Amino acid sequence: MGAVLQGSRARDLAIAAVFAALMAVGALFSIPFYPVPLSLQTFFVYLSVLLLRRRAFMSQAIYILMGIAGLPIFSKGMAGYAALLGPTGGFIAGFLLAAVFGGALYGRTAGRRGAAAATVGLCILMVFGTGWAWLTYWLGGNFEGAFLTGVLPFLPGDALKAALAIVVAGRLQRQGIGGYNGKSK
Repeated sequence: MGAVLQGSRARDLAIAAVFAALMAVGALFSIPFYPVPLSLQTFFVYLSVLLLRRRAFMSQAIYILMGIAGLPIFSKGMAGYAALLGPTGGFIAGFLLAAVFGGALYGRTAGRRGAAAATVGLCILMVFGTGWAWLTYWLGGNFEGAFLTGVLPFLPGDALKAALAIVVAGRLQRQGIGGYNGKSK
């Protein structure tokens, strides 16, 4: 199966589409909180970065484009630009930024001790930093309120999702799935 993740652009796009679909499924499994729901989306962002590395951005770009096109795949079944302009818009943008920067980092450091943890840590910072900044704007500049409602309650759960993504990715990579057999383009 590892060979399936190597090769053509069509395969890369197909695998990215699978992760985009997983993001959509992750949005369906959400627990309503205000103003940001708890979902499995960040787990799939972290997993995509660890398995797809530099190509992880494609999965997030496809996911966002599907949502903008009107598919109700964002949290709470939202779709279109309204989701990007609402309180969760910064987190959605953070998914893409985490995939770009986390994928680039892991593409250079995979195989080194602590690389997966450092990469997922960067992804957490990207998702929550971008989400926090946008939520602060959305809440009229309430920096503290945005942190207390949109970041702090989610960090323990995301630490668990990050650890699980590292374990799952490691097991899949040992089976030859993901990581492009240690090579990154």
